[in-house]
Amino acid sequence: MTIRKIITVLSAAALLFTAGCSFSDYKNNKDTESIPSCTKELFAMDTYMTVTAYGENSEKAVSEALTEIQRLDSLLSTGKKDSEISILNKTGKANLSEDSRYLMDKADYIFSSTGGAFDITVYPLMTLWGFQGGEPSLPEDKQIKEVLTLIGQDRIKYNDSEIILGNGQGIDFGGIAKGYTGDRIMKIFEKNDIVSGIISLGGNVQCYGKKTDGSLWRCGITDPDNPEDKSSLIGTVEVSDKSVVTSGGYERFFKDENSGVTYHHIMDPSTGYSADNGLLSVTIVSSDGTLADGLSTACFVMGEDKAIEFWRQHSSEFDMILINDKREITVTQGISQNFTSDRIWNVES
Repeated sequence: MTIRKIITVLSAAALLFTAGCSFSDYKNNKDTESIPSCTKELFAMDTYMTVTAYGENSEKAVSEALTEIQRLDSLLSTGKKDSEISILNKTGKANLSEDSRYLMDKADYIFSSTGGAFDITVYPLMTLWGFQGGEPSLPEDKQIKEVLTLIGQDRIKYNDSEIILGNGQGIDFGGIAKGYTGDRIMKIFEKNDIVSGIISLGGNVQCYGKKTDGSLWRCGITDPDNPEDKSSLIGTVEVSDKSVVTSGGYERFFKDENSGVTYHHIMDPSTGYSADNGLLSVTIVSSDGTLADGLSTACFVMGEDKAIEFWRQHSSEFDMILINDKREITVTQGISQNFTSDRIWNVES
């Protein structure tokens, strides 16, 4: 393990996107003035989203992207009673669409490879805690233990066309849906011959190609100690044709009035409680947005040591930036040359 310290000055003209935050204003970037561009925003999947494309077909591509976002939201959202997933959770049985079959296969891969650290069957657990359509509060330990008997993706019956849930089980693709949506939009950009593009889907930032001036996109990593301040970054990573996904306990949380303990929404499927393995945030960088989305949760649940060991076994698939509760930053070797911070950080090889 090596240690580096790099001082970074972000010029006001730099194009900066923040993983887990929001877009900064790109319109003053003079390098883009000669290329047609289009940017549109919408609220979907419980978050604000922004889609930007550069190219002759930019308006068409962005319009198609927004339509695709709305289609997937209607299909996959657990908050929409007529969605495919809501109907499945209510009836316990469904013939899956092509999108849901893909997500089931991807979820199964992430579940198996991470030893269950990522699990789409945590839906009843999220509901119990109030993070899914309710007011978050601490359940009784007995209730948690009862719900844990329903958790485990290997407990559901699934084949290429049908899925059957056990009594009381439910699934939630929320941990990979935005990543999948980003991948779908990248295909739309490609079909429309987009020169350059970038999307922000809540905590997911996905970049298409490079910026129009040929430089890399610069994505900022939220400071877990100051997440509300969009200008407060713990570092930046420069990428092209990559997804940058950040998960952190600061995103959704509550403090129990009786104990004073803070609980967040990233559940450990093995305990039924908020993951408490010494990490404040995990950022995954990968060309596969769906994988990046799932692994940002899985690596957070695994904790630093297990996450690093997992990366060593799968380094061809992703890289990551870890911030632990000692405020130490660890960056994996594959993106170490593209990461900058004004703090001391470790390179993991």
